[in-house]
Amino acid sequence: MNDFRHGLRVYIEDTDAGGIVYYANYLKYMERARTEYWRSLGYTKPALFDGLQLVVRDVAVRYLKPAELDDHLQVSAELTAVSRVSFEMNQAVYRGDQLLARGTIKGACIGALSKRPERLPTAMFETLKSHMI
Repeated sequence: MNDFRHGLRVYIEDTDAGGIVYYANYLKYMERARTEYWRSLGYTKPALFDGLQLVVRDVAVRYLKPAELDDHLQVSAELTAVSRVSFEMNQAVYRGDQLLARGTIKGACIGALSKRPERLPTAMFETLKSHMI
């Protein structure tokens, strides 16, 4: 597991009828961890800032073992690449030391109104570059 982790509990609303976490909820867990990661870097509203937005443009998830009702999970987020308009992160969901799922998320910076690619603000770009693994 890397340095940044976000803890969460699995609630009944996260599961299917058998008490197993519904597959799409892993994406929600990863989103929460990414949001907290950005927050740890000083970006309190990372989805929308200064007329810009960070959006997901590609995601791949590999499910290895199921999470279940009442599990305490840790979700990691590590920045692996950054350019002037995009970033890539690896994420993983753990129960204790057990890896349950892993994913790669590619994101982009777009104009809030235009919805077209925009450059990350220079200060943010430099901060992200300094936090890449």
